[in-house]
Amino acid sequence: MDKNLLKDLSKKLKGEFFFDGLSKAIYATDASVYRMLPIGVAYPANTADLKILIDFASKNKVGLIPRTAGTSLAGQCVGDGIVVDVSRHFTKIIRLDEDKKQVTVQPGVVRDELNQYLKPFGLFFGPNTSTSNRCMIGGMVGNNSSGTTSIQYGVTRDKVIAMQCILSDGSDAFFTSLSNKEFERKQEGNSLEAKIYRSLFEELSNPHTQDQIRTEFPKPSIHRRNTGYAVDELLKNNIFEDSDSQFNLCKLLSGSEGTLAFTTEVTLQLDNLPPSFSAMVATHYKTLEDCLSDVAPVMQHNLHLCEMMDKVILDCTKNNRAQLANRFFVEGDPAGILMLEVKANSEEELKQQLESLLKTIAKSGLSYASPILYGDDINKAIELRKAGLGLLGNMVGDKKAVACIEDTAVALEDLKDFIGEFTQIMKGYGQDAVYYAHAGAGELHLRPILNLKKSEDVVLFRSITTDVAKLTKKYQGSFSGEHGDGIVRAEFIPLMIGKANYELLQRVKQLFDPNGILNPGKIVDAYPMDESLRYEVDREEPQVETVLDFSDSEGILKAAEKCNGSGDCRKSHHMNGAMCPSYQATKNEKDTTRARANALREFLTNSEKTNRFDHEELKTAFDLCLSCKACASECPSNVDVAALKAEFLYHYQEANGYSLRSKLFAYNTQFNALGSLVPGITNWVYRSKSIGGMLKKAIGVAPERNLPNVGRFNFDDHLKKQRAEHTGTSQKKVVLYVDEFVKYLDIEVGKDAIELLCKLGYDVTLFYGESGRTYLSKGFLKQAKKLVAKNMEKLKDILDEGLPIVGLEPSAILSFRDEYQKLYHDKDQLFKLASHSFLIEEFLATEIAAGHISSDSFTDEEKTIKIHGHCHQKALSNQKVTFDILNLPKNYKVTIIPSGCCGMAGSFGYEKEHYEVSMQVGSLKLFPSINKSAEDTLIAANGTSCRHQIKDGTKREAQHPVSILRQALIV
Repeated sequence: MDKNLLKDLSKKLKGEFFFDGLSKAIYATDASVYRMLPIGVAYPANTADLKILIDFASKNKVGLIPRTAGTSLAGQCVGDGIVVDVSRHFTKIIRLDEDKKQVTVQPGVVRDELNQYLKPFGLFFGPNTSTSNRCMIGGMVGNNSSGTTSIQYGVTRDKVIAMQCILSDGSDAFFTSLSNKEFERKQEGNSLEAKIYRSLFEELSNPHTQDQIRTEFPKPSIHRRNTGYAVDELLKNNIFEDSDSQFNLCKLLSGSEGTLAFTTEVTLQLDNLPPSFSAMVATHYKTLEDCLSDVAPVMQHNLHLCEMMDKVILDCTKNNRAQLANRFFVEGDPAGILMLEVKANSEEELKQQLESLLKTIAKSGLSYASPILYGDDINKAIELRKAGLGLLGNMVGDKKAVACIEDTAVALEDLKDFIGEFTQIMKGYGQDAVYYAHAGAGELHLRPILNLKKSEDVVLFRSITTDVAKLTKKYQGSFSGEHGDGIVRAEFIPLMIGKANYELLQRVKQLFDPNGILNPGKIVDAYPMDESLRYEVDREEPQVETVLDFSDSEGILKAAEKCNGSGDCRKSHHMNGAMCPSYQATKNEKDTTRARANALREFLTNSEKTNRFDHEELKTAFDLCLSCKACASECPSNVDVAALKAEFLYHYQEANGYSLRSKLFAYNTQFNALGSLVPGITNWVYRSKSIGGMLKKAIGVAPERNLPNVGRFNFDDHLKKQRAEHTGTSQKKVVLYVDEFVKYLDIEVGKDAIELLCKLGYDVTLFYGESGRTYLSKGFLKQAKKLVAKNMEKLKDILDEGLPIVGLEPSAILSFRDEYQKLYHDKDQLFKLASHSFLIEEFLATEIAAGHISSDSFTDEEKTIKIHGHCHQKALSNQKVTFDILNLPKNYKVTIIPSGCCGMAGSFGYEKEHYEVSMQVGSLKLFPSINKSAEDTLIAANGTSCRHQIKDGTKREAQHPVSILRQALIV
């Protein structure tokens, strides 16, 4: 399209409009297998912007693709027109009517955030998808989302009371329940809205049309049903039958995937919060047949949850850092697990429900274990299940569990037979499949494992989908139960509902959208399901040489391709976890883990340059990545963007040169060593407003930042003194790692660690070594690799002796477990290094648990402590160890701040262009929590950058946990 037209469009909008290569690349995919490069991406600021876009689309025959979080599995959010992202500006909760228990919201409101707002009123929005911490109401309405709670609270369509929309001609329309007289009045006039009501009444009044709808559409007992437009739902009212229900076009618009109108407001019916007492029975089975056989009998109980996970999903959780702990209830190696939750208003009622359910389970005798979960353990199990679809992206290699037949829903009485025939179909293709289900609703997420880079598997993609569509039709099921038709299933709608009904849907589309501008190619007149795939079929795979070892993902390209678009990185700071701090601050898709992985995949795959990393677009994509590593643990596919960024920076800088500032930060340890020779002068220069200010300006450091003081100290002499004072008390040998930060910047922390360990009776030796963190963060990978080899040689005797190596700075000591594994050749030595390297908190917590350290050695004084954990600790270890050691003094009251990243991230927060984002990140959770705490509350932070950020953001001095413990010692 003519760029001048796009520039003119951009000028007319109050919101933003981008048509650069990066924006188009990162919006070319969603969570499906499809890729279509859009013309541009719009972020409308208001309804006026939407009308401008609609007018532009009509005049230029361009499609508009509505999008919120972009987690659609069927390809609803991709297209070659203009992507209209309402997740940035349409995010208001407009009003709450407590009496009616109804709330009106804009489409960009996140489901879980809405429920956080509603909780104090005793209300909540029931439909609960696995993506609930980032999916938005607009997308839920577009897909008619269901989720785990539908057996109790119904689907989204059941909850939509009213919708404020803009029609395809730019006119406004308000859809809600209508009395017979109101329905008649709606048909009057020449507006598009009036024409819609007249034509629909004419179409649906035909008895033959009604009969064919009732005959061909899925069984009425299947409440998860998105096959085509819900014209069957439009018959269930007093206009067309003897009913108390009123006609409401929201029934049709729900599940229409943005193809009929543009929604600007939605009014939802709410429910009272669920009963407060709950328990979950997790029944384990040796075969899937046994598992499915138990569904019908257990559903005779008043379950709030009836979910199934199979062995493939469960095995994926073994390799995910965040989900590994949530497997605690899994016994043995089950072929399938049913998660059955009951809720009650009292403990006695809950006990009765449990006993009744357990009797049913025992009567069938099919399960071999039935652990009962309570409290937070239920939430952990649910998180495990929610992560399931995303975890499938963790399969190494090009074969993936492909979303094509993963949304079938059948009546409960048909479930077992349907699965049996489905299994036979898959065996006929020599295929394994993933069995993952909302079993209580008859909803099955069944995924064949295919390599869509190969033409033979693309043929299977269509063939398997066709055969399962026919099977679903045989049982009069719904081929798209909750994930929608999109591209992958829309082709099969004529098969599912018959030719005459499909032609009716075409007329409905033509009625609402005569110019075909609203999300074209979805539901009717669909794009082919086996074209526009994310990968070029039978392509010659690019060979990308790297410094870091990405062999665990079969190369860096496949490491990026692990991102399946599930969008976990789009959760806001209101949700648990740290991923992704820059997105949480900016709310820009560009700043998500997903966008960075997608951008890297795009350019590594399609670049014609010898150095495929040499693209300004990639520099922009990675610019605000803080290398916090939250994605490495919280992303279900473990997409490690910190590693991808380090590799990118190396290659990009090799092509474009290394800036002076990058060199200064990368070689920071060497400069600190020089400065420590004359620390008084160095620190005077740093503190000087004139000289220090000029220095910061010259190298691009934010003027608001204070440069850290450097120091000089003889740790060996200090250790000798401590040993002399505590001779003969040694219990165990331990190596204290004096990294580059401790040696020059955090000397007091190093001294405290030596004193603490020696006074507690440990035989301490010191290991000095620069970790390489500064090199890694700035992409100086050759230097980092040389340093790693040097350190590995120095550590050889220590590793052979099997001594624990404990470190104080998380980013330094945890690099032994992380980046060192990608930078050294000897895997045996690397295994020893990883298994013998510990945060000092990990070591001390283990010693406390073993009874080697007791509270008798510490003060009885009362203190309140708040902990902020380092990002790398959260990703590669856990915060509980810090919590445990600070609870050692009997009267210390310790809490963990539910903070994400502090925002400093080494040099990131010092760089002038990143200062604002750095402070925004800190202001999300960390700064407010500290500012609300009493002045005498101790703030514990084990990261050197974290302590500096806390100082700059709150004017409070944070201490390393070791320093707090050392001060508490009374021995």
